[in-house]
Amino acid sequence: MLLFRRRSVRGIGTVGAVLIAAVAVAIPPASAATPTLLYASPTGSGTACTLSAPCSLDGAKSKVRDLVSGMAADIDVSLRGGTYRLSEAFTLGPSDSGKNGYKVVYAAYPGEKPVFNGARKVTGFSVYDSAKNIYRASVPVGTQSRQLFVDGVRAQRARGPLNPGGFTLSGSSFTTSDTSYASFTNTSSVEVAYDKDWKHMRCPLASITVPSGGGSSLNVDPACFVNNNTSVVNRGFPFNGAGLPKLDGVTWVENAYQLLDQKGEFYLDSAAGYVYYMPRTGEDLSTADVELPVLEKLVDASGTPGHLTPVNDSDPGVTYTGAWTTATGRTYGDLYADVHATTANGDSVSYTFTGTGLDVLSEVNTDEGGIDVYVDGTKTQSVTAAGSTRLAQQVVASVSGLTKGQHTVKLVKTGGTYMVIDGFTVIPDTVAPVHDITFQGLTFAYTTWKLPSTVGYIDNQAGVLWDAGTQAPLRIPAAVQIHRGSGIGFTGNEITHTGGNGVDLADGTQNTSVTDNYIHDTSGGGVYAGEVDDYYLTDTARMTTGDTISQNWIEHVALDYRDAVGIWGGYTRDLTIANNDIGHTPYSGISLGWGWGYASPCSMQSAQGLTTCRHGTIYAGHNQILNNHVHDVMNVLHDGGPIYTNGGQGNGDGSATSVTSGNLLEVTNHTNQVIYHDEGSSYWNTHDNVVRLGGGNWVGMWTPTIHDNNIHDNYADRSHYDNRGTNITLVQSTIVSGGAWPAAARAIIAAAGPTAAYQPLTGLVDDDDTAISYTGSWSASGYRGLGDLHDALHATSANGDSATLTFTGTGVSVIGEKNTDQGQIEVFVDGTSKGQFDTSATTRQVQQTVYSVSGLTAGSHTIQVVKRSGSFATVDGFEVTGVYNDTASSLTYTGPSWRAYTNRGLGDYQDDVHAATANGDSVTVTFTGTGIDLVTETNSDEGTIAVSLDGASQSTVNANAASRHVQQTVYTVSGLVQGRHSLTLTKTGGSYLVIDRFDVR
Repeated sequence: MLLFRRRSVRGIGTVGAVLIAAVAVAIPPASAATPTLLYASPTGSGTACTLSAPCSLDGAKSKVRDLVSGMAADIDVSLRGGTYRLSEAFTLGPSDSGKNGYKVVYAAYPGEKPVFNGARKVTGFSVYDSAKNIYRASVPVGTQSRQLFVDGVRAQRARGPLNPGGFTLSGSSFTTSDTSYASFTNTSSVEVAYDKDWKHMRCPLASITVPSGGGSSLNVDPACFVNNNTSVVNRGFPFNGAGLPKLDGVTWVENAYQLLDQKGEFYLDSAAGYVYYMPRTGEDLSTADVELPVLEKLVDASGTPGHLTPVNDSDPGVTYTGAWTTATGRTYGDLYADVHATTANGDSVSYTFTGTGLDVLSEVNTDEGGIDVYVDGTKTQSVTAAGSTRLAQQVVASVSGLTKGQHTVKLVKTGGTYMVIDGFTVIPDTVAPVHDITFQGLTFAYTTWKLPSTVGYIDNQAGVLWDAGTQAPLRIPAAVQIHRGSGIGFTGNEITHTGGNGVDLADGTQNTSVTDNYIHDTSGGGVYAGEVDDYYLTDTARMTTGDTISQNWIEHVALDYRDAVGIWGGYTRDLTIANNDIGHTPYSGISLGWGWGYASPCSMQSAQGLTTCRHGTIYAGHNQILNNHVHDVMNVLHDGGPIYTNGGQGNGDGSATSVTSGNLLEVTNHTNQVIYHDEGSSYWNTHDNVVRLGGGNWVGMWTPTIHDNNIHDNYADRSHYDNRGTNITLVQSTIVSGGAWPAAARAIIAAAGPTAAYQPLTGLVDDDDTAISYTGSWSASGYRGLGDLHDALHATSANGDSATLTFTGTGVSVIGEKNTDQGQIEVFVDGTSKGQFDTSATTRQVQQTVYSVSGLTAGSHTIQVVKRSGSFATVDGFEVTGVYNDTASSLTYTGPSWRAYTNRGLGDYQDDVHAATANGDSVTVTFTGTGIDLVTETNSDEGTIAVSLDGASQSTVNANAASRHVQQTVYTVSGLVQGRHSLTLTKTGGSYLVIDRFDVR
């Protein structure tokens, strides 16, 4: 909820002996309408939708539909905690949308955790193979899934070793002398996966046979092999570039029972109805929560008309009258490389369709001319296709606003040498978005995506695939899928354990925000926005415009489909990607734009060495990539970057310039360019970014179709760049060595990522955290697979190099690696040496506490780690006992009675507290760590506090005491799983609930 503040002066009774300036929280303005409040629960039924009689999720939706027509305030659907186990996606449409300027809000009940769950809970495991410690449980025959999670931890689908040697491609088969593959059962379910350049490819097998010379032959499904190898889909601009990596090797073999040989692996035998699993150490399958995802989407909010795909000029429904000819195999950028054309005035083309309108796609050129347009026999407009330059796939005529039904559009040639027809895009329904709906504080978990099991993964780039049959673009489905949305809000949610993408703003979704969400552990990407096949649009009502993706934490995405990215945008206008933290990805962090050199002039395409010119227009532009922290990316694939752009921004006049500014880009691994303006990127203003710790050029523009970019006022720890673009203004970065960043760069570093109000309190500071200052020749690497925190760490080989952290707290530990090649580090706390500490060991030991101190005075401290000996020193992170005042901007106070009191003079931490007088008012703390304490006042006028941790009710605590005692530990919890947690404290008794500080470990 939004918190409104006003100034007042009052005391807290016996809590405060003097009048104190106070801030009132959560008091709405007098003119605000009171929301209609509905309640739902996982076990709810009926239609009452009250707190005492909550309804089901679908019941709440039905109730909303009854109320929306007369909306005079928001409708708040308060979801009680628990698991909403879905049998199908929760669907919303225009009839479920807000009206009259108000919203429908689906939000978590304060202190509780509602979870939208798309999985089947698996129970009844028993030992199947005691020698191998394999367990088995029954599931319904035919159950399909590609993922399994045990106590919230992703299981690995059974697979062989990475990069196995010995395979030879023979025809469409991978052959090996290894005979073990020939014993595999259910061979049509086995897959081969291959990572090459920027692509991740998969194909199921047709069979496994024994060659005449012995060994094994893994025979790839023929159709998948065609699409991924012998005839890789290549439609050219604006759908893909010239590079065509293909499936000609094996990165791993997956999904056979015989590959089930590592702890944490599983195998699903769908035909027989069994799940097999090898438990990790400490897992007890008799009590574990085992989730087998079966749904592909959890939320499907869809307006009309949905996805629009042009039909080609050769469609059998198109009728040509006169002396038309067909030209195929053209190289100008036509839809499917062909057109129909006529030279005779009076010749016509007709297309009968069912819908409310259509676009006519043609070519604009100097030799084309006038066209009369008839709708249902009546002339409605005259248009011209004449132009000074050939442009493919242009909307030369558009018809809209028709009554939904069957109509016929007829076009008659009236002038010019040629009339050309390239295709028709039918608009089957009115543009009616799903709109004004907000999702707040919810968890979306456990989805799968089944298509790769049958047709494989036919990759194009960045989680955009090819449809196996039509060769049209295809996208990975998302757990939260928005089609044709407007004014959708998605804030404060968690998306995790998905078999596809996290959030997708598809099909012309507009003015929608994805803000302050935690998106992690996804098989596909994080947040996707826009399309790759609507570039030609001239109707702004159908474009993807005005969306915002900001203040999100996105990490460990693309775990299965390794070409997917943290945040992706296709053709978009006025998209803002700002203040996100994106880390630990196999491919790019942010990828924006599409089309390659399609929007670049033919002269630039020729200068690139292209022998053809596929050239048209796109609607992208005015996009912004601002103040993001992108780190530890490009861990597996190549030819991407922390920020990657593709295709043009605008069509030549510079009016649609886009901006990349204020970003911190670090730990870049396989990156060839850190700021990567790839093929066709144009009209970018790229400035005030910081590039550090990693390989590759700080900026790269490798070919002449990249043009009219302005690169200036950046900071980097390397001088090399690549500028082979056209009309590029490039000012060399300010080059910094040894971590001695100037003040302006330090300001960019400090401001990158989510702002303070969106940062969880933390007791854990990862080695990539912007709060750590590295001085010297440090390097960083990710995906080491050795057990590092977040699978990444920093290292240096130079004595005297240092890592420094300033924190507010009472203690700190240094986390690093011990190994034979490491030596002494010296630790300074608040400028005083605490001595040298040995980090050597006979074997590698990761996530080791190499130094620790506690009992510091609560306040600001600085710790510095300095390498003194050995080949390497490493920093994997710091564990801080962090102290956070009641005024921390990330605390959420809910309820009308909260007041902030300063200068009490009673011994409070930082001499201030927050206090509430109304039962039911609460404070919520999101934190990252393993434990938290509430340190506050106890007194005779204080009472009971209900505690909720991660949505689960805990025992009530009591702050009552005979007399006042300040800075007392009233609640404490330790030993939590390292990660993100949420604590809610709700006043249930006494006159006051007082909040002074939180200590987070």
